[in-house]
Amino acid sequence: MSEFVLVVNIQIKPDAVDRFMPMALANAEATRSTEPGCRQFDVVVDPDDPKKVAYYEVYDDADAFDAHQQTAHFKNYLNTAVPLLDSRSRNIFTRVAS
Repeated sequence: MSEFVLVVNIQIKPDAVDRFMPMALANAEATRSTEPGCRQFDVVVDPDDPKKVAYYEVYDDADAFDAHQQTAHFKNYLNTAVPLLDSRSRNIFTRVAS
């Protein structure tokens, strides 16, 4: 089985880093701990610019990712955290080796 990988690149608004990060970490933790189709959800921060964040998410397949998008914690993240961003881009990959 090839796993579904999502890489999200985020630019946080300059005055919102302290508000955004707890929301991002809560969403990642809830995803890892409650979604059986989630294999990995890393939150990484640029050491030179805390406004630059990336997510590396691995799911069993696209269906598991679709299920993730229907969860209450993800919908809450969209409504509360995403407005604190200057930009967000998503790239989808298929994991072929780890």
